[in-house]
Amino acid sequence: MVSNQAETKNEHDNKKHLLISKSGPLYGECEISASKNAVLPILAACLLTRETVTIRKAPRISDVYDMVAMLKAFGAHVAEEDDTLKVTAKTIITTAPDEAMASRLRASFLFMGPLLAREGCVTMPLPGGCKIGTRPIDLHIKGFKALGANAVTVSGKVHTWGKTLEGTTIVLDYPSVGATENIITAACLARGVTTLIGAACEPEVRDLICFLQKMGANIRVSEGRVVIKGAGALHGAEHTPIPDRIEAGTLMLAAAVTGGDVLLKGAQASHLAPVSAKLVEAGAEIFPYEEGIRVRGYGARPMEIISAPYPGFPTDMQAPFMAACCAANGVSTINETVFDNRFLHVPELKKMGADITVSGTTAVIRGTGRLRGAEVNATDLRAGAALCIAGIVAREETIVRSIYHIDRGYEDFDGKLKKLGVNIQRI
Repeated sequence: MVSNQAETKNEHDNKKHLLISKSGPLYGECEISASKNAVLPILAACLLTRETVTIRKAPRISDVYDMVAMLKAFGAHVAEEDDTLKVTAKTIITTAPDEAMASRLRASFLFMGPLLAREGCVTMPLPGGCKIGTRPIDLHIKGFKALGANAVTVSGKVHTWGKTLEGTTIVLDYPSVGATENIITAACLARGVTTLIGAACEPEVRDLICFLQKMGANIRVSEGRVVIKGAGALHGAEHTPIPDRIEAGTLMLAAAVTGGDVLLKGAQASHLAPVSAKLVEAGAEIFPYEEGIRVRGYGARPMEIISAPYPGFPTDMQAPFMAACCAANGVSTINETVFDNRFLHVPELKKMGADITVSGTTAVIRGTGRLRGAEVNATDLRAGAALCIAGIVAREETIVRSIYHIDRGYEDFDGKLKKLGVNIQRI
């Protein structure tokens, strides 16, 4: 695994566009990488122990590189062997030393809970990430305060302190994934029992809990409720994060919309039920196997989609599905209920001939079955994947720019598409 930031930046500077030509049906098989949204909170949680933690199959994506760089900046030693990371944090600091990196990486805020739990104080810049709408941290702060900590925000930095955290009952007003993860990690070392009601239940949250349990955390989970009995200390562990359900869903969609037949090795059907249901509605066939998921598609059909917290339709799949709707014949509607600015890809799809009308949180797509190639910009991570899908089915060539967004969350995305038969190259 390469974690040198200068090398990573140079690679992006040298290969920063994707050239895609209309491709036929996707065929073959490929391996699904470990989940970005699982591995990032797990890496932050490594700071809860002074012992060595081993993370296997870490995806080679820039968000992981940045999290590793931040771990090192906090004082942890990170040994990297291929796709295995060994993190040892015997002594750490509690102020983010690289403010520029922390402020652009949304997952940087996941260091708050572990640092507060272990050291009793932490100072972090407000988090960054994709500009997909309002992503407040008030639920995180509310949780920390409920555990007995103090928190203030000054000049774009959040200062949180509280030497002794006490277990309590915390009710989340919204099932925020980040807040759930931060509160759970903070409560792992608190005195007494913490009951978190209204918690997010995404597979990535469950995977973090599984990892913490391997470290010795006492955590019980039921629907929407997490009970954490604080431990005096946690120990080292080994863990392999779950497969990335968003990567799997994106490739499932690409196979379906092109009329292909693809086996996605490692994909877990239980994590992809809402995506599979929509693909079946659109005419695809889904075959879950022990080793993965097979998708057989017959082209694109109109759909009605409403994004929602898990187990609803994932907001991260909204943009790719919009691209598929543009390639269908007929009218589709998409209602985005999770983020308030997640239609930034609409103007880019319009450059490719899409007919889309947006009113508030609802988009109406009048698909004609025809898209044309164009130069477009990946405005965020999932928008980049959507534009790639549009380019696969469009006439003429498509150039997708700003693909550092894609590299943030998809491991070798263009390589996997090429393996399945897509005419795609970095230029």
